[in-house]
Amino acid sequence: MKTYLQEGKSAVSPRVANWNSINWRKVERYVRKLQQRIYRAEQLNQTRKVRKLQRLLLRSKANLLLSIRKVTQENKGKKTAGIDGYISNTPQERVDLFNKLKEYSINHIKVNPARRTYIPKKNGKLRPLGIPVIVDRVYQNVFKNALEPQWEAKFEPISYGFRPKRSTHDAVADLFIKLNKTSKKEWIFEGDFKGCFDNLNHSYIMECIESFPSKNIISKWLKAGYIDENVFHETETGTPQGGIISPLLANIALHGMEEKIGVRYFYPKRDGAQVYPDSVGVVRYADDFVIVCPTKEDAEGMYEKLQTYLDKRGLELEKDKTKVVHINEGFDFLGFNFRHFPTKDGLSLFIKPSHDSVKKAKLRIKELFEFYKGREVGQLIRKLNPVLRGIANYWSPTVAKKIYRDIDSYILERTLIYLKHRHHRKGIRWIRAKYFKPDHTGVSKDKWLLTDPEDHTNQLIRMSWTKIERHVKVKYKNSPFDATLKEYYAKRDKKIFDRDNTFSRRKLAKKNKYKCRVCTNSLVGDEPLEVNHIVPKIIGGRDTYENFELLHKSCHKQHHALLEWYGNGKQLPKVQSFLMRNNVDVESKKAVNELLKAFKRFKY
Repeated sequence: MKTYLQEGKSAVSPRVANWNSINWRKVERYVRKLQQRIYRAEQLNQTRKVRKLQRLLLRSKANLLLSIRKVTQENKGKKTAGIDGYISNTPQERVDLFNKLKEYSINHIKVNPARRTYIPKKNGKLRPLGIPVIVDRVYQNVFKNALEPQWEAKFEPISYGFRPKRSTHDAVADLFIKLNKTSKKEWIFEGDFKGCFDNLNHSYIMECIESFPSKNIISKWLKAGYIDENVFHETETGTPQGGIISPLLANIALHGMEEKIGVRYFYPKRDGAQVYPDSVGVVRYADDFVIVCPTKEDAEGMYEKLQTYLDKRGLELEKDKTKVVHINEGFDFLGFNFRHFPTKDGLSLFIKPSHDSVKKAKLRIKELFEFYKGREVGQLIRKLNPVLRGIANYWSPTVAKKIYRDIDSYILERTLIYLKHRHHRKGIRWIRAKYFKPDHTGVSKDKWLLTDPEDHTNQLIRMSWTKIERHVKVKYKNSPFDATLKEYYAKRDKKIFDRDNTFSRRKLAKKNKYKCRVCTNSLVGDEPLEVNHIVPKIIGGRDTYENFELLHKSCHKQHHALLEWYGNGKQLPKVQSFLMRNNVDVESKKAVNELLKAFKRFKY
């Protein structure tokens, strides 16, 4: 089958005709190597080389292909249109989009205003989002791929929001280290920027990326404006929330807080950089940050120290959310509560899910029970299990066992209300006998699990089954763009995957060393995963672990598209004629193993 990525240095052939025939492994390898070279050149202060490599990546057709795939297949907003109403959902539409965009010069991109929409915030207010058109989103991803490696080499180690391979759990683990009982930092300055994304100074952002090629296009995106209820509004400040490149630009603008407040490091031989005991420390996740200080005077002095930092960036602190507290009083950050509690050994830092987070989780559970009233129990269980697992996994690095049991009790109450509504003439004994069974796996001792009467393997999980395990934060300035850290991130990806997924998925991932067979990239990430039959059922594939594998959702679609192409052409008939010619029984285990070997060598 013809592929459209060439073997040589050029990224892509002049024209793409079939989206599913693109050799994504080579495309991604080409882009990744350029990003690693940019990262390394920035570490060595080779400014001219950085600029040259960024220019090469901006013009790369491979980068354009990856960006189209990211925007139209992987991102959550792929089905949301901008002001032109255009979306690209089919393979042919993506091919047409690529063949159209590759003809444009990167320096002559036409920028369009964003479409303004609003989503509710926790405090009841509305958060404005700017939705760019698909073409702008694609080009923003192209620019982001070229700009991000340079700044990953510069960013402070205390920044965790909207950065690759860094999460809220890393920020929480960093705070735990800074506030544990051996630390002298007991006073907390809680900070929050007022309307951060809406008020950032454009001039300061452009000053930061002065050496970046084609920076004039980024300036156009910043000043593109937005359309709200058919009325155009100019944007003199801020980066639109909803834009692909906006979080990166915000991080660039907010860079430099450590230096401004005077954080001092020392460098032990084994553990990397650590903050001096008498120095202040800071942890920042996007526009939320916490500064930990040895004394109350240090904490209260942060208002003055941060003033010039804020003025330069066009920001100010949110008065309602900014305060100074002692660690014994406790404070909330990223949905968790941090507080010192008395124990046998003195005071110890406990991190628990915050009251608001627990309340929000219960509300989400209640809404699901209300929505599925009158529907089949199996549907409710299949919808509720991923939600419970996601909440439990997010809280798993903290002291959450008691809260798990509390929510399990709450779920039992909602379950009985739901079942009583479904069978209002039946007694509780009848309901228990019909819908509550022991754990079918035998792993748990629970005897009263909500069970689908039509499928006894479909049972509602308990949050208390989730294991509490401390999260190990990413080391200092480590970045996935560092080519020497490939093994380090492979091990981290494995641990994160095992924490966030079921036993069956962990078993499937382990078979392929936690990588997608189609694109060879890690299974850990934002893209959804799907289970695939390696040998199609139409020619003898079975529903067994040996014949299952985990693929990215987009890779799964590509796999089936290629199988369909081969089937209509020559490959599947060849397999079937081989089986008939050799009198091979496709039901036999040996034949299935042979088919597995053949399809695992399937080339993309």
